[in-house]
Amino acid sequence: MDAIKGKIWTLGNDIDTDIIIPTEYLALKTIEEMKKYAFSPLRTDLAGEIQPGDVIVAGKNFGCGSSREQAPEIIKALGVSCVIAKSFARIFYRNSINNGLLLIEQPDLYDDVQEGGQLTVYKNQKIEYKGNSYPITALPDNLLEIIEAGGLVKAMRKKNGLE
Repeated sequence: MDAIKGKIWTLGNDIDTDIIIPTEYLALKTIEEMKKYAFSPLRTDLAGEIQPGDVIVAGKNFGCGSSREQAPEIIKALGVSCVIAKSFARIFYRNSINNGLLLIEQPDLYDDVQEGGQLTVYKNQKIEYKGNSYPITALPDNLLEIIEAGGLVKAMRKKNGLE
Protein backbone atom coordinates (compact mmCIF):
# COMPACT_ATOMS: atom_id res chain seq x y z
CA MET A 1 0.00 0.00 0.00
CA ASP A 2 1.12 3.47 -0.78
CA ALA A 3 1.83 6.02 1.90
CA ILE A 4 -0.42 9.04 2.25
CA LYS A 5 1.37 12.37 2.65
CA GLY A 6 -0.74 15.38 3.37
CA LYS A 7 -1.19 18.81 4.87
CA ILE A 8 -2.91 18.79 8.26
CA TRP A 9 -6.18 20.56 9.03
CA THR A 10 -7.13 20.36 12.71
CA LEU A 11 -10.65 20.26 14.06
CA GLY A 12 -11.76 19.81 17.67
CA ASN A 13 -13.88 17.36 19.60
CA ASP A 14 -17.50 16.44 18.81
CA ILE A 15 -17.50 17.61 15.18
CA ASP A 16 -21.02 16.55 14.29
CA THR A 17 -22.60 15.97 10.90
CA ASP A 18 -24.38 19.33 11.14
CA ILE A 19 -20.95 20.99 11.21
CA ILE A 20 -19.65 18.80 8.39
CA ILE A 21 -22.65 19.74 6.23
CA PRO A 22 -25.37 21.99 7.67
CA THR A 23 -28.96 20.88 7.13
CA GLU A 24 -29.90 23.83 4.93
CA TYR A 25 -27.43 22.71 2.24
CA LEU A 26 -28.78 19.17 2.01
CA ALA A 27 -31.45 20.50 -0.38
CA LEU A 28 -28.78 21.12 -3.02
CA LYS A 29 -28.88 18.53 -5.77
CA THR A 30 -25.31 17.22 -5.79
CA ILE A 31 -22.40 16.58 -3.45
CA GLU A 32 -20.33 18.90 -5.67
CA GLU A 33 -22.76 21.74 -4.93
CA MET A 34 -22.83 20.90 -1.21
CA LYS A 35 -19.10 20.54 -0.63
CA LYS A 36 -18.32 24.27 -0.67
CA TYR A 37 -20.39 24.62 2.53
CA ALA A 38 -18.55 21.87 4.40
CA PHE A 39 -17.57 22.89 7.93
CA SER A 40 -19.07 26.37 7.36
CA PRO A 41 -20.58 26.72 10.87
CA LEU A 42 -17.09 26.20 12.27
CA ARG A 43 -14.84 27.83 9.66
CA THR A 44 -16.46 29.46 6.65
CA ASP A 45 -13.30 29.33 4.54
CA LEU A 46 -12.15 25.78 5.28
CA ALA A 47 -13.85 23.95 2.38
CA GLY A 48 -12.21 26.31 -0.10
CA GLU A 49 -8.77 25.88 1.43
CA ILE A 50 -8.64 22.09 1.60
CA GLN A 51 -6.66 20.62 -1.28
CA PRO A 52 -6.71 17.08 -2.67
CA GLY A 53 -4.57 14.83 -0.50
CA ASP A 54 -4.94 16.91 2.67
CA VAL A 55 -5.66 15.19 5.99
CA ILE A 56 -8.09 16.15 8.75
CA VAL A 57 -6.89 15.47 12.31
CA ALA A 58 -9.57 15.81 14.98
CA GLY A 59 -10.31 15.09 18.60
CA LYS A 60 -12.84 12.64 19.95
CA ASN A 61 -16.30 11.70 18.66
CA PHE A 62 -15.83 12.95 15.08
CA GLY A 63 -19.00 12.52 13.00
CA CYS A 64 -21.47 12.43 15.88
CA GLY A 65 -25.06 13.54 15.36
CA SER A 66 -27.39 12.44 12.59
CA SER A 67 -26.37 9.57 10.34
CA ARG A 68 -26.48 11.48 7.06
CA GLU A 69 -24.45 9.78 4.36
CA GLN A 70 -23.63 13.11 2.74
CA ALA A 71 -21.13 13.94 5.51
CA PRO A 72 -18.43 11.42 4.51
CA GLU A 73 -19.27 11.88 0.82
CA ILE A 74 -18.56 15.60 1.11
CA ILE A 75 -15.28 15.08 2.96
CA LYS A 76 -14.21 12.68 0.23
CA ALA A 77 -15.38 15.12 -2.50
CA LEU A 78 -13.15 17.81 -0.96
CA GLY A 79 -10.22 15.52 -1.71
CA VAL A 80 -9.37 14.67 1.90
CA SER A 81 -7.25 11.51 1.80
CA CYS A 82 -8.15 10.43 5.33
CA VAL A 83 -9.53 11.61 8.64
CA ILE A 84 -7.54 10.81 11.77
CA ALA A 85 -9.29 11.26 15.10
CA LYS A 86 -9.14 10.12 18.70
CA SER A 87 -12.51 8.44 18.10
CA PHE A 88 -15.41 8.39 15.65
CA ALA A 89 -19.15 8.10 15.99
CA ARG A 90 -19.95 4.52 14.96
CA ILE A 91 -22.58 5.28 12.30
CA PHE A 92 -20.32 7.89 10.72
CA TYR A 93 -17.46 5.38 10.76
CA ARG A 94 -19.44 2.79 8.82
CA ASN A 95 -20.93 5.37 6.44
CA SER A 96 -17.39 6.54 5.68
CA ILE A 97 -16.17 3.07 4.84
CA ASN A 98 -19.25 2.49 2.68
CA ASN A 99 -18.35 5.67 0.79
CA GLY A 100 -14.65 4.86 0.47
CA LEU A 101 -13.30 7.39 2.99
CA LEU A 102 -10.39 6.15 5.12
CA LEU A 103 -10.76 6.83 8.84
CA ILE A 104 -7.98 6.15 11.33
CA GLU A 105 -8.36 6.16 15.10
CA GLN A 106 -5.22 7.31 16.86
CA PRO A 107 -5.47 8.60 20.46
CA ASP A 108 -2.26 10.66 20.71
CA LEU A 109 -1.60 12.40 17.39
CA TYR A 110 -4.20 15.16 17.81
CA ASP A 111 -2.47 16.49 20.94
CA ASP A 112 0.87 16.81 19.10
CA VAL A 113 0.04 18.17 15.63
CA GLN A 114 -0.09 21.71 14.36
CA GLU A 115 -2.35 22.78 11.53
CA GLY A 116 -0.47 23.33 8.30
CA GLY A 117 2.14 20.72 9.10
CA GLN A 118 2.73 17.59 7.04
CA LEU A 119 2.30 13.99 8.07
CA THR A 120 2.68 10.60 6.46
CA VAL A 121 0.29 7.70 6.94
CA TYR A 122 1.52 4.19 6.30
CA LYS A 123 -1.78 2.34 5.99
CA ASN A 124 -2.31 -0.34 8.62
CA GLN A 125 1.03 0.49 10.23
CA LYS A 126 1.75 3.97 11.58
CA ILE A 127 1.61 7.72 11.18
CA GLU A 128 4.80 9.77 11.11
CA TYR A 129 4.83 13.42 12.15
CA LYS A 130 7.90 15.54 12.94
CA GLY A 131 10.10 12.50 13.49
CA ASN A 132 7.63 10.78 15.81
CA SER A 133 5.83 7.55 15.03
CA TYR A 134 2.22 6.91 16.06
CA PRO A 135 0.97 3.31 15.82
CA ILE A 136 -2.38 2.59 14.20
CA THR A 137 -4.58 -0.48 14.28
CA ALA A 138 -4.77 -2.42 11.03
CA LEU A 139 -8.14 -2.52 9.29
CA PRO A 140 -9.42 -5.93 8.21
CA ASP A 141 -8.81 -6.80 4.55
CA ASN A 142 -12.50 -6.67 3.67
CA LEU A 143 -12.80 -3.06 4.88
CA LEU A 144 -9.61 -2.03 3.08
CA GLU A 145 -10.98 -3.55 -0.12
CA ILE A 146 -14.11 -1.41 0.21
CA ILE A 147 -12.10 1.76 0.85
CA GLU A 148 -9.63 1.08 -1.96
CA ALA A 149 -12.46 0.36 -4.41
CA GLY A 150 -14.00 3.75 -3.61
CA GLY A 151 -16.92 2.47 -1.55
CA LEU A 152 -19.16 -0.51 -0.91
CA VAL A 153 -21.13 -0.37 -4.16
CA LYS A 154 -17.97 -0.15 -6.26
CA ALA A 155 -16.35 -2.97 -4.26
CA MET A 156 -19.36 -5.25 -4.79
CA ARG A 157 -19.50 -4.42 -8.51
CA LYS A 158 -15.82 -5.28 -8.79
CA LYS A 159 -16.23 -8.49 -6.77
CA ASN A 160 -19.14 -9.57 -8.97
CA GLY A 161 -17.31 -8.82 -12.23
CA LEU A 162 -19.45 -5.84 -13.15
CA GLU A 163 -16.53 -3.37 -13.40
